[in-house]
Amino acid sequence: MDFAAFFKEYPFSLSEEEIKLDVKHIIDHHYENTDNFKSRKFLYSALEITSLSPTDREENICKMVEEINNIDEEAPELPMPAAICVYPTLVETVKNTLTEEVGITTVIGFPHAQTFPEVKIAEASLAIMSGATEIDMVMNIGKFLSGEYTDLFDEISEVKAACKDVPLKVILETGLLKTPENIFKASLLAIEAGADFIKSTTGKTEPTTLSAVYTMCRAIRAYYEKTNIKKGIKIAGGVKTVQDALMYLTVAKEILDEEFISTEYFRIGSSSLGEQLKQEINKI
Repeated sequence: MDFAAFFKEYPFSLSEEEIKLDVKHIIDHHYENTDNFKSRKFLYSALEITSLSPTDREENICKMVEEINNIDEEAPELPMPAAICVYPTLVETVKNTLTEEVGITTVIGFPHAQTFPEVKIAEASLAIMSGATEIDMVMNIGKFLSGEYTDLFDEISEVKAACKDVPLKVILETGLLKTPENIFKASLLAIEAGADFIKSTTGKTEPTTLSAVYTMCRAIRAYYEKTNIKKGIKIAGGVKTVQDALMYLTVAKEILDEEFISTEYFRIGSSSLGEQLKQEINKI
């Protein structure tokens, strides 16, 4: 694949400062319209309730899953979250404990992607056999920054082939990509290679930012306008408050339009946001 020609099809020249100004304009003019009960309920439905701690074990994961199993009884006004996200070795624990129609996400090549493509393919395949319904794969940032686009493209494509119909989210680690141009190009490369979603960060390095999510949304929009194929976005890493989540939702709505604002194309990964949303929804 001629990547120089591919990237040329999607021109992008916005600077970090220009993006920040546009993000500020969006928040100043549209946040108020997003700050409501309906948006909070949607955000809860788009949540991937996450536990990716080195101390995770069956005990705490079972407890997390049981809380989701009991949502209908304890908080009937809440929708079910989109998914539960855990390490591959705990996928089967989630599957065996979960009684609700909730997705099971796991991570591969996590957190730094510095392993063999064959290992990632095996990891994805084993996770799906264990019950994973969605795969989050970390992009090899070293290869991207070195311009090894073909190797990176092939790796993502091969993992997607192993996933078959299971959605693949590619984690860009936007804080390490540094520039808007890199984020935009990495987004397009991942999408073209077969990613169903692009995800902002692992949460293990630099936190996500509104500017990075804005740029990712621009890439998704540009790809859709050229191909008529929709891809999703997952925002993760540093989404700690309801206000944070509402701001990300505001940006996504303005760049991508309402047609992308569904759990099919919009997700938020967080370990703490669910409880805050639940409390605020209960108060309204």
